[in-house]
Amino acid sequence: MESESGMLGELTADHQRIQRLFDQVRSAAPGSAERTSLVERISISAVRHLVAEREHLHPTVRRYVVDGDDWVEAQLAEGRELEWTLSALEAADPRGEEFVELLLAAGAGVTRHVLEQEQLVFPRLQALCPPDVLRAAGSGVRPTEESAPTRPRPRSPRSAPLVKVTAPAWGPLDRLRDVVTRRGRG
Repeated sequence: MESESGMLGELTADHQRIQRLFDQVRSAAPGSAERTSLVERISISAVRHLVAEREHLHPTVRRYVVDGDDWVEAQLAEGRELEWTLSALEAADPRGEEFVELLLAAGAGVTRHVLEQEQLVFPRLQALCPPDVLRAAGSGVRPTEESAPTRPRPRSPRSAPLVKVTAPAWGPLDRLRDVVTRRGRG
Protein backbone atom coordinates (compact mmCIF):
# COMPACT_ATOMS: atom_id res chain seq x y z
CA MET A 1 0.00 0.00 0.00
CA GLU A 2 1.14 3.51 -0.68
CA SER A 3 1.51 6.15 1.99
CA GLU A 4 -1.56 7.93 0.54
CA SER A 5 -3.62 5.17 2.18
CA GLY A 6 -2.45 6.56 5.49
CA MET A 7 -0.99 4.99 8.56
CA LEU A 8 -3.87 2.55 9.06
CA GLY A 9 -3.50 1.21 5.52
CA GLU A 10 0.25 0.82 5.89
CA LEU A 11 -0.04 -1.02 9.22
CA THR A 12 -2.87 -3.22 7.90
CA ALA A 13 -0.68 -4.18 4.92
CA ASP A 14 2.07 -5.15 7.38
CA HIS A 15 -0.38 -7.30 9.31
CA GLN A 16 -1.37 -9.11 6.12
CA ARG A 17 2.27 -9.72 5.12
CA ILE A 18 3.16 -11.12 8.53
CA GLN A 19 0.08 -13.34 8.59
CA ARG A 20 0.99 -14.70 5.12
CA LEU A 21 4.46 -15.57 6.46
CA PHE A 22 2.83 -17.52 9.30
CA ASP A 23 0.71 -19.37 6.71
CA GLN A 24 3.88 -20.26 4.80
CA VAL A 25 5.58 -21.50 8.00
CA ARG A 26 2.65 -23.82 8.70
CA SER A 27 2.99 -25.37 5.24
CA ALA A 28 6.81 -25.72 5.41
CA ALA A 29 8.27 -29.03 6.54
CA PRO A 30 9.00 -29.19 10.29
CA GLY A 31 12.71 -28.69 10.98
CA SER A 32 13.41 -27.51 7.43
CA ALA A 33 15.73 -24.68 6.45
CA GLU A 34 12.73 -23.07 4.74
CA ARG A 35 10.80 -23.00 8.01
CA THR A 36 13.77 -21.52 9.87
CA SER A 37 14.18 -18.82 7.22
CA LEU A 38 10.46 -17.98 7.33
CA VAL A 39 10.60 -17.63 11.12
CA GLU A 40 13.53 -15.24 10.74
CA ARG A 41 11.53 -13.24 8.18
CA ILE A 42 8.56 -13.12 10.57
CA SER A 43 10.82 -11.85 13.32
CA ILE A 44 12.38 -9.19 11.08
CA SER A 45 8.97 -8.00 9.81
CA ALA A 46 7.35 -8.02 13.25
CA VAL A 47 10.18 -6.11 14.92
CA ARG A 48 10.18 -3.45 12.20
CA HIS A 49 6.39 -3.21 12.43
CA LEU A 50 6.48 -2.78 16.21
CA VAL A 51 9.05 0.00 15.89
CA ALA A 52 6.85 1.81 13.35
CA GLU A 53 3.88 1.47 15.68
CA ARG A 54 5.83 2.88 18.62
CA GLU A 55 6.97 5.83 16.54
CA HIS A 56 3.77 6.62 14.61
CA LEU A 57 0.67 4.78 15.86
CA HIS A 58 1.13 5.05 19.62
CA PRO A 59 1.56 8.85 19.78
CA THR A 60 -1.49 9.27 17.52
CA VAL A 61 -3.59 6.96 19.68
CA ARG A 62 -2.44 8.75 22.85
CA ARG A 63 -3.49 12.07 21.35
CA TYR A 64 -6.83 11.20 19.71
CA VAL A 65 -8.33 8.22 21.57
CA VAL A 66 -9.90 8.82 24.98
CA ASP A 67 -8.34 5.80 26.71
CA GLY A 68 -5.35 5.88 24.39
CA ASP A 69 -2.69 5.92 27.13
CA ASP A 70 -4.04 2.71 28.66
CA TRP A 71 -4.30 1.00 25.28
CA VAL A 72 -0.75 2.01 24.32
CA GLU A 73 0.66 0.72 27.61
CA ALA A 74 -1.09 -2.62 27.05
CA GLN A 75 0.27 -2.75 23.48
CA LEU A 76 3.79 -2.02 24.67
CA ALA A 77 3.56 -4.93 27.14
CA GLU A 78 2.20 -7.24 24.44
CA GLY A 79 4.92 -6.11 22.02
CA ARG A 80 7.59 -6.82 24.63
CA GLU A 81 6.13 -10.30 25.19
CA LEU A 82 6.09 -10.96 21.44
CA GLU A 83 9.72 -9.88 21.15
CA TRP A 84 10.70 -12.27 23.97
CA THR A 85 8.83 -15.07 22.18
CA LEU A 86 10.44 -14.27 18.81
CA SER A 87 13.88 -14.14 20.39
CA ALA A 88 13.35 -17.53 22.04
CA LEU A 89 11.87 -18.94 18.82
CA GLU A 90 14.90 -17.97 16.77
CA ALA A 91 17.17 -19.59 19.35
CA ALA A 92 15.12 -22.82 19.60
CA ASP A 93 15.94 -26.02 17.73
CA PRO A 94 13.60 -26.00 14.69
CA ARG A 95 13.15 -29.77 15.09
CA GLY A 96 12.14 -29.57 18.76
CA GLU A 97 8.84 -29.33 20.59
CA GLU A 98 9.81 -25.98 22.14
CA PHE A 99 10.05 -24.49 18.63
CA VAL A 100 6.47 -25.58 17.86
CA GLU A 101 5.18 -24.21 21.17
CA LEU A 102 6.92 -20.88 20.63
CA LEU A 103 5.72 -20.69 17.04
CA LEU A 104 2.13 -21.25 18.19
CA ALA A 105 2.53 -18.61 20.92
CA ALA A 106 3.95 -16.09 18.44
CA GLY A 107 1.13 -16.79 15.98
CA ALA A 108 -1.50 -16.37 18.68
CA GLY A 109 0.11 -13.11 19.85
CA VAL A 110 0.17 -11.70 16.33
CA THR A 111 -3.45 -12.73 15.73
CA ARG A 112 -4.54 -10.99 18.97
CA HIS A 113 -2.55 -7.90 17.96
CA VAL A 114 -4.11 -7.74 14.49
CA LEU A 115 -7.68 -8.31 15.66
CA GLU A 116 -7.47 -5.73 18.44
CA GLN A 117 -5.97 -3.08 16.22
CA GLU A 118 -8.04 -3.63 13.11
CA GLN A 119 -11.38 -4.20 14.83
CA LEU A 120 -11.15 -1.90 17.85
CA VAL A 121 -8.46 0.74 17.55
CA PHE A 122 -8.25 1.56 13.84
CA PRO A 123 -12.00 2.29 13.50
CA ARG A 124 -11.81 4.62 16.52
CA LEU A 125 -8.79 6.42 15.08
CA GLN A 126 -10.49 6.75 11.71
CA ALA A 127 -13.50 8.34 13.42
CA LEU A 128 -11.54 10.66 15.74
CA CYS A 129 -8.30 11.56 13.98
CA PRO A 130 -8.14 14.04 11.09
CA PRO A 131 -7.40 12.28 7.77
CA ASP A 132 -4.41 14.52 7.07
CA VAL A 133 -2.81 13.38 10.36
CA LEU A 134 -3.29 9.72 9.40
CA ARG A 135 -1.84 10.38 5.92
CA ALA A 136 1.17 12.22 7.36
CA ALA A 137 1.83 9.42 9.85
CA GLY A 138 1.42 6.89 7.04
CA SER A 139 4.15 8.55 5.01
CA GLY A 140 6.55 7.88 7.88
CA VAL A 141 5.80 4.19 8.39
CA ARG A 142 7.86 2.73 5.52
CA PRO A 143 10.95 4.90 6.10
CA THR A 144 10.84 4.02 9.79
CA GLU A 145 10.63 0.31 9.00
CA GLU A 146 13.45 0.52 6.49
CA SER A 147 15.80 1.97 9.10
CA ALA A 148 14.44 -0.01 12.05
CA PRO A 149 16.22 -2.82 13.87
CA THR A 150 15.52 -6.33 12.61
CA ARG A 151 16.19 -8.29 15.79
CA PRO A 152 13.91 -8.60 18.78
CA ARG A 153 15.02 -6.44 21.71
CA PRO A 154 12.46 -6.89 24.49
CA ARG A 155 14.36 -4.45 26.70
CA SER A 156 14.57 -1.65 24.14
CA PRO A 157 12.94 1.75 24.83
CA ARG A 158 9.22 2.05 24.29
CA SER A 159 8.55 5.79 24.14
CA ALA A 160 8.30 7.35 20.68
CA PRO A 161 11.10 9.91 21.27
CA LEU A 162 13.52 7.22 22.50
CA VAL A 163 12.57 4.88 19.65
CA LYS A 164 13.37 7.67 17.17
CA VAL A 165 16.84 7.93 18.69
CA THR A 166 17.74 4.27 19.27
CA ALA A 167 16.11 2.48 16.32
CA PRO A 168 18.25 4.18 13.64
CA ALA A 169 21.37 3.21 15.60
CA TRP A 170 20.45 -0.47 15.97
CA GLY A 171 18.93 -0.83 12.49
CA PRO A 172 22.14 -0.65 10.42
CA LEU A 173 23.98 -2.95 12.84
CA ASP A 174 21.19 -5.53 12.62
CA ARG A 175 21.05 -5.37 8.83
CA LEU A 176 24.82 -5.83 8.61
CA ARG A 177 24.60 -8.87 10.92
CA ASP A 178 21.70 -10.20 8.83
CA VAL A 179 23.74 -9.92 5.61
CA VAL A 180 26.77 -11.62 7.17
CA THR A 181 24.73 -14.45 8.70
CA ARG A 182 22.24 -14.66 5.79
CA ARG A 183 19.43 -14.38 8.34
CA GLY A 184 15.97 -14.35 6.80
CA ARG A 185 17.17 -15.49 3.40
CA GLY A 186 16.17 -18.98 2.39
